[in-house]
Amino acid sequence: MHALQIVWNPSADGLEIFGFTIHYYSMMWMAAFILGWYIMKKIYRNEGQTEEKLDSLFIYSVLGIMIGARVGHVVFYQSELILQDPLSIFLPFKFTGGFEFTGFRGLASHGAAIGMIISMYLYNKKVLKKSVVWILDRVVLPVASGAIFVRIGNFFNSEMIGKPADESLPWAIIFKKVDNVARHPGQLYEAFGYIFVLAILMFLYWKTKKSNQTGFLFGLFLVLLMTVRLFVENFKIEQVTGREDWIFSLNTGQALSIPFILIGLYFMFFYKPKTA
Repeated sequence: MHALQIVWNPSADGLEIFGFTIHYYSMMWMAAFILGWYIMKKIYRNEGQTEEKLDSLFIYSVLGIMIGARVGHVVFYQSELILQDPLSIFLPFKFTGGFEFTGFRGLASHGAAIGMIISMYLYNKKVLKKSVVWILDRVVLPVASGAIFVRIGNFFNSEMIGKPADESLPWAIIFKKVDNVARHPGQLYEAFGYIFVLAILMFLYWKTKKSNQTGFLFGLFLVLLMTVRLFVENFKIEQVTGREDWIFSLNTGQALSIPFILIGLYFMFFYKPKTA
């Protein structure tokens, strides 16, 4: 008997509307984009940018992050879909083993980061026409806030679960949809860490002159976010069976985080913007 642990056993995966289930995970993504738009609206007003450019930024961000997150998941964690069920990569349905509405599940944060960078490059080239690093220094604030909601969505889905925890740990959680084992709530650990990432970035942007150091906030975002991921992965089970010690005793999430941390350090301390 697990007297001290919390039992997580939601009666439904989401809200039923007209015969379709809107998953809590999807709602967390919607909340992330709505809050992100609000944060960027304040930033654009502060920077003297127009709302027309903000509207375009929203479209580029949604497409870049969602496509990048989905492709990243398939490439890094579920490559068998490319041959077995390719249509399910970009559609919210499963086609093999029976047709099923699944929603957009299986999204990788590392892929989202790559998608964000690519989409911001295109956005800057087509719309903003300033500097891709300038926009990255600012868009990381709403992205950090969105990361919090995404991990809460993972919790609702009982996915990316933690490793078994000591039964005396009062915040250990039994994910009844998975098993009866008390586990670390790795998703919530990560969300909690991202709150501090967001708070640090917000403070530096609004209360200091660090936004004038091109590349610093973008680099700091990568370092902080991926350091949280690197640490919390110690409490989570591997997402792909057999990859607990994928490279140098690191699991997939940890191994993929290290290049981003190095890139972040480069932008924080070594990047020099081109002068006209």
